[in-house]
Formats: sequence, C-alpha cells, structure tokens
Amino acid sequence: MRHAARPGSWRRCGHCFASRPCLERAARPQGGGGGGMLATGTESLLRQASVCLILVSREVGAEELGRFCARVSALLQAEDWGPDALDALRRLFLIVAATKYSRRLEPTCVALLQTTLCSPRCPERLQLLCAAVLREMAPSDSLSLSCDHAPSSRQLGLVASVLLAQGDPQQVRTVGQCVIKVLESRQPEGPSLTYLLPVVSKVTSLAPDALPEEQTKALSKRLGDWLRYASVQQGAAHASGGFFSTPRARQPGPVTEVDGTVATDFFTVLSTGQRFTEDQRLNVQAFSMLRAWLLQGGPARPGAADADDRSELEGSTVSVLSAASAASHLLPPAEWLREKALEYCQRLLEQSGRRALRKADSDLQKAVSAGGWPWAGPAAPSEPPVSPQCLVEAVLVLDVLCRQDPSFLYRALPCVRALRTRLCGDTACVRALLPIAQFFLHHGEAAAVDADAVCQHLFTRIPSEHFHSPMLAFEFVQFCRDHLVLFGSNLDLLRTSFPNLFKFLAWSSPALTSGFVALLPVLVDAGTAVEMLHLLLDLPSLTAALDLQLRASQAASERPLWDVSVRAPGCLEALRDPQAQGLFQHLLRAKASGTVERLTPLHQLLQPLASCARVLQCAQAVPTLLRAFFAAVTQFASGALASQLALLLLERSDSLFQVEGYEADVHRVLSSQFPALCKLHPPLVVERAKELLEFVGSLGGPRSTGHMLTSVVWAIGEYLSVSWDRRCSAEQISRFFEALEALLFEVTQSRPSAALPKCPPQVITVLMTTLTKLASRSQDLIPRVSLLLSKMRTLAQSPAVGPVHGEDDLGAVRTRATELLNLLKMPSVAQFVLTPSVEVSQPRYHRDCNTALPLALDMVSRLLEREAGLLPG
Repeated sequence: MRHAARPGSWRRCGHCFASRPCLERAARPQGGGGGGMLATGTESLLRQASVCLILVSREVGAEELGRFCARVSALLQAEDWGPDALDALRRLFLIVAATKYSRRLEPTCVALLQTTLCSPRCPERLQLLCAAVLREMAPSDSLSLSCDHAPSSRQLGLVASVLLAQGDPQQVRTVGQCVIKVLESRQPEGPSLTYLLPVVSKVTSLAPDALPEEQTKALSKRLGDWLRYASVQQGAAHASGGFFSTPRARQPGPVTEVDGTVATDFFTVLSTGQRFTEDQRLNVQAFSMLRAWLLQGGPARPGAADADDRSELEGSTVSVLSAASAASHLLPPAEWLREKALEYCQRLLEQSGRRALRKADSDLQKAVSAGGWPWAGPAAPSEPPVSPQCLVEAVLVLDVLCRQDPSFLYRALPCVRALRTRLCGDTACVRALLPIAQFFLHHGEAAAVDADAVCQHLFTRIPSEHFHSPMLAFEFVQFCRDHLVLFGSNLDLLRTSFPNLFKFLAWSSPALTSGFVALLPVLVDAGTAVEMLHLLLDLPSLTAALDLQLRASQAASERPLWDVSVRAPGCLEALRDPQAQGLFQHLLRAKASGTVERLTPLHQLLQPLASCARVLQCAQAVPTLLRAFFAAVTQFASGALASQLALLLLERSDSLFQVEGYEADVHRVLSSQFPALCKLHPPLVVERAKELLEFVGSLGGPRSTGHMLTSVVWAIGEYLSVSWDRRCSAEQISRFFEALEALLFEVTQSRPSAALPKCPPQVITVLMTTLTKLASRSQDLIPRVSLLLSKMRTLAQSPAVGPVHGEDDLGAVRTRATELLNLLKMPSVAQFVLTPSVEVSQPRYHRDCNTALPLALDMVSRLLEREAGLLPG
C-alpha cells in the first residue's frame, strides 16, 4: 500500500506535483545502497526545484504571463500533450497559485484549458493540471464549463471541482443534481463512482439542503451497503500475457487482517491486500465522508421524540437484543446507515487491537493515530484521502451515532471502554484519547461512567509526556475550547491543570497563541490568577526547561550537531543539580500548587538556551497573552487581588528571563496594566506604600528610563490622595515627595553613557507633574517644588544640556515646568485641576488631552503672565 498523491498535496510543490517536495525527492537515494552518492536524476530534480524557487521568489509581470499563456495555448491547440505541455502547465499552475492576488489569464488560454479538460483523448495528468489551474482562478467569469460536457465520471469529478470552487450557490445545487443523476442511473458495468462521492461530500458541506430528501435517503441506503457489503475478495490481477500465466494463478484471494488471518466478516479501511475492487474503494470513501454525512442529516429521526420516555428500557437486556436484531433492510435509509456505521466502527476498534505481522501493516495501524492513513490505489489518483486517523474517526462517529440515537449507547459503550483501557498505556495512540474523552463527556452520565476520571488522566499525563507533538497540542487546545460547556461545574479540573496546558503553549507558541487567548478567560480565576501570571512571565524559561528536558532524555549520539547543549554542557548538569531540582520541578509541575518560587537562579542556569529559536518565539507571544490575561482578570478582580497583582508587577519587573527584546516588550505591557489595576482599586497606592517607595528608591540609572517607572510615578500622583483613601496622611505624601525628588535629581544630573542611557523626557515630565500634584495636596511642599521646577526650567534652557537632549525634548520639559509653576501660584486652582474630587472627576472632562487640561493650564499661564495678556499670542 502506498500513499496516493492527492490534490491537497499539489501546493507543496507546484512543479513536480508529487506528494512530497521535489527537493526531498532529489535528496532521497534511489535503491538500497550508495548512501554517499547522488542518485540518478538528482541533478535534474534539483534543477526543477530551483526553477520552482525562482518562480516563487520573483513577481511574474502581466506581459511575461501573457507570453507564457500564448505558449501554453499553442501547445494545447496543437494537441501536443507530451512532456512540454505537462511542464508548461505545471509552471502555469505555480505562477497562478504562488500569489495572494487573483491572476487573469488570456481568454483563449482559459478556453483551451476547459476544452482540454473535457477532451476524452487527453491524458489524465494534463486534465488534473488543467482543473488545478482553473480552480486557482476562481471565481472566474470566463468559464463555460458544464457537467454535461464531461464524457466520463473521472472528468465529471474534475469539472465539478472547478465549478464548486466558484462559490455560486446555484451552481452548487446544479452540480449536486447532476452527480446524483449519474449515481442513480449507474449500472454495474458503468463508470466508476470513486470520482463522484467526493463531489457529493463537498456539495453537502457547501449547501446541506442542495439534495432533495428522496435522493438523500437513496444515497444513505447505498452508503450503508458499501460500508457493510463490500467484497472480501481481492481485486483480480491484470493478465501479464506470459507463457506461464494461468487462469488459476490469476484468481483473486481473500483480503486479510493485519495479523494475517483471513477476513471472513467484512471489509474495512484496515483490511489488507494486494489489489482492491471498486466496492472496496467505495467502502473507504464512504467511511471518510460518514461523519459529515451523519451530521448533515441532523440528530432528528422518526420516532426520536419519545427517546426520553424509552430511556429506562434502553439499558435493559431486552432493548439491547432488540437493537441488535434491528439491522434489517426494513429499516428506513437513515436508520439503516446508522446501523451499518455502528457495526463498521465496532469492527474497526476490534481490528486496531490486532498484532501486525509485517512492518507495513504495523505502519498502517500506527496511522490510526499518528499520521495519514496510507490507502493507495494505482487506478484511483483522484479519490479523497481517508480520515488521517481512522481510529479517532471511528470513535467520533460512534459519538455522533449515540447522540442521534441513544439506543446505540449501550452497544457502543463496551468497545469504547475496552479501547480506552488498551490505549492508556500506548504512547503511539494518545491522540485517540481525546475523542474517547469527548465520548464520555457527552454520554458519561447516561452510561454511569465517571468522565472526570477520564479527563483527569488526559490533563495530567498527556501534556507532560507529549508536549513536543504539534498536532496533539493543537487538537488538545481545540478539545478544551470546544468542550467548555461539557466541563460544566468541573472547570476546576481545567483551571488547576493550566501549568500542564502551558507546556503546549511554551513549545508551540506561534500556532497556539490565538487558541490560548480565547481560553485564558476560562482558565483564570481568583484562585489561580497570581500563579498564572508568574507562569506567563516565566513562559520562555519553561520553553528552555522543556527543551533541556527533551535533550536530556535523548542519547548523546541522537543529539544534532547544532544542539545548544553541546556548546553549553553546563545546562544538562544543571538539570541534575540537587540545588536546582526543586526549581525545575516547580517550573515543570503538572498542576497548580498555589505557591510561587523566585526563579532567578534558574534563569541564570538556563541562560545559554535564551538564544534558541523556540525560546525567542515564545518570548514574542508573551505580551499578547499578558494582555488577554489582564483583560480577563479585570472583569472579576477584587481589591485584594488587584493589590496582589500590582505588587507582583513591581517584583517581577526586574526578574525576567534575559531573552533579546523580551524585557522591554513585557515592561510595555506591565506599564499599561499597573494604572489599570490602580484604577480598579484606588486605595492600592496607600496600601502598598512601602513597596512603592522601595521600588522608586531602588531605581536609578538605566532602570529609571523604562515604561514601568513612568506608570508607577503617574499612579502615585493620581491616587495618593485623601479623596481616594482616608488613610492617606501628610507624612506619607512627604515620604513619597522626598523619594521622587531624589529620583528626579538623579536622572537629570547623571551624564549619559553607554551603560547609562539618557533619560526620556516623558520620565522627567511625569516626575515633575507628580511632585506638583503631591505639593498641591500638602501645601507645605509648594516652595520646594516651585524651586525645583524653576531649576528644571533653567536646566532645560542651559546650552550644556542641548547636546545631550534634543531641542524638542528640552522644549517639552521647559513648557511643562512653566505650566506647573504658573499653576502653583494659585494653590486652590492647582488643587482643583490636579486633584479633582471624585464627583467632578467622574465625567473625566479634565482628562481630555485635546481640550480641557491643556486649555486650563494655558489659561492659568496667560492669567498669571501679565505681559502675555488674554489674547492668543
């Protein structure tokens, strides 16, 4: 069995249209030996790959595209369908597909592509390429295709794919009616249906009501027949024409199971053989579209209205026996399909537990959970791919069946239970545990099964052991998002497991960031907010620790030459250091512990891994996640929690993993969230006065130039007032005033250098404004701040400061100092403007930066400066 090339894989390489890129084909040696020598034809394949890369990397102009279309038209018009036409169509497809803009081809070329597609004498590969080019042009106004133009079912499938790509609802219905007519009129010796079932599946997904009820019933009946009654004999071999060929040697044998036994029951996607018949291919296709078809049919069914009334009988022995005997042709088509689908899925679950004799069959079983199902057929290149995990698909179908008909639950439950028991210890089939958990979340209460225990195993072990699987990570996060309603009152399990879930995020942050942004509002609550914020800030450290853990689990010979731990062997020793074991265990914990640890020593041990690409990617995602976290927290945070989070921001602002650009990005987010927490709980500034004074007093030099300082100083000036907290005293205001005064003196008197960059004017102006606010609330400080502002205005006018700070920066400092000085000349006005009462501040008119506050400051300045007058100057 081989993996069939399919249309979905064409985008990988527009030149060779193989199931893998041509570069990979070129690098793979041909035959068993000669691993060090280039295979025959490698140079040609590399040349083709380079052409692909060149075409993708440059823009093909309209004039060049017109010349190329003329060449393609000449080849197609002359019916020269050799290698030149094949190569030209490949290149045309690449040109059209490798751009986000719609490309318009010459009308003559488009017409010839359609003619070639419908020609009965055209080779199949050319028709595939023509259909691919026409699909890439969708939607197009120059199409004249019709399903009536297709002389065979294969060409009908290609024409239908082009028409469905146009997105016209009426055309979708027309295509569906045409394909259904072919299916209904098809005779046993007629055209193959393997090209038409994918079209039906696509039609029903685009327009569920496109097919009339009678046609839907008829197709449901045939799908059930294909699932249950496909031949168990292999397809007949083609006669070789040799002298020794005999009719007896060409007799087809039975299909077998993966363990080598003869399949005497019925054919499934896990049956093995050398050649396959038409109905066996239809069996595979019917299973691939089964779940979507059942969902399109909806959960309603005749007689289902009294399902609740029959709930007591469904669990009895009589109901089970009657349900088992209900499989007969007397059932309605929808019931017939459900019955056969149940038998098929039960058969698949049984087959997946058999022990394979050959490696190829073992790989087939592994495809049950770890990859694409390797169904292939030499005569069916256009058949749709079967579900990439047929065991997962089987459980999902059982879930749909039990939701649509509860009487199926007691027939499906034993095999699902047995499957879960078998897969819990199988690391190759962890993806199948997700649909099993979904099954028990849907039906655990009705089946008296503890779904919490199933989820407990899921959230405890899988993220810790399989965080490095990108497909599993995506499916796990999607599973959490899709089943939040089913978790119900058991959301605590999900919330306490967030350290484990964050391992997926730390390892695959680019792909999972948007999913976690949507999931964070559910994960965070008052009990986990502090611990979650710590873990979000330590997320790059978690990535480095997971990387180190994964490298330590590999043998030295298995590590790549570019392994960072090879250049920094101390990292691996640090993982085994008893003193660091506790910090590693805390960072890699599986559940929320309710405690936090200072991980600064661990940051130093992991520093050699800070330049890894995966760590850098994770660091870039943290600011987005922090914004989502605070947006969720501010919806429910109490005053105590807001105060606790604000203290955490102060503590962690200088305790971050040193990744390039990470500290600056995080500070920008934290600086915007600190004022928001203060606004949520204004007494916070008075309650955390000691910590704020320590934070301000410890700043200076390079650390006083950050965004965090600006937001903290602004919050002090805004909320350190008796109007916000009666506990605010003049002594407390004086202590803050002295600390900020010393800080302002330090940042303005220090000379910039390489290790001490210049202080931004925003920090200086915010410090001056905050000092003025504090002085307006404790008028004994007005002389001191007036003197300070006068010095700042003089300093800003000094020529010696000009080369250090730009003229615009000095102008901003000088203007602010002048405005504040003028405002302090009228203390009552200053107090009203800088410290308005809560009643006055509710409309926040004075915060309108375009009108109110600048206008008020300007007016006060003009009133006090007699030479300026009242008219605009």
